[in-house]
Amino acid sequence: MNLKGLDYTCLTIAIIGAVNWGLIGIFRFDLVAFLFGDMSWLTRIVYTLVGLSGLYLISTYGRIGQQMDVQ
Repeated sequence: MNLKGLDYTCLTIAIIGAVNWGLIGIFRFDLVAFLFGDMSWLTRIVYTLVGLSGLYLISTYGRIGQQMDVQ
């Protein structure tokens, strides 16, 4: 099963979330809230997508282990 497109999409979303958390930690600046409003419905959707992407990416650990066993 080829999940490469979903992997890249989720990885990109997770990276955006990580950059946002870095901005919050270093500068106390929430880029998502700045762009979409403080806890607006759009902001909540972005936060939800980041969280779901992170949870999905947990599955990459299992797939990496399977690929290493095959090679």
